[in-house]
Amino acid sequence: MKNKMKEALSDVLQGTVDAGLKTSFTERELKEYGIVIKKIDFGPAKIKKVRKEARLSQAVFAKVLNVSISSVRQWEQGTRKPTGSTKVLLNLLSKKPDLVDQLI
Repeated sequence: MKNKMKEALSDVLQGTVDAGLKTSFTERELKEYGIVIKKIDFGPAKIKKVRKEARLSQAVFAKVLNVSISSVRQWEQGTRKPTGSTKVLLNLLSKKPDLVDQLI
């Protein structure tokens, strides 16, 4: 019975995390239930695609993301990778390019 409850809770929590909904669980608690938090990774081609879909130059894209134009160039060349909140913004823009209108 206890294992079935844990499995059911695990399924609900995984669905919550996958849907991007907020939870009050810590990362440690989520791991305990076997919840996988997806890593956000952006390669050079994907970053360039996000920028092009938003119809922005590298300079404007850099301002929207609050980073240097040099960072955007290096990401698109593959010499550096975005980190932290920038990856989150890129992920959002990849799913909804029209969000950029609200950021400008």
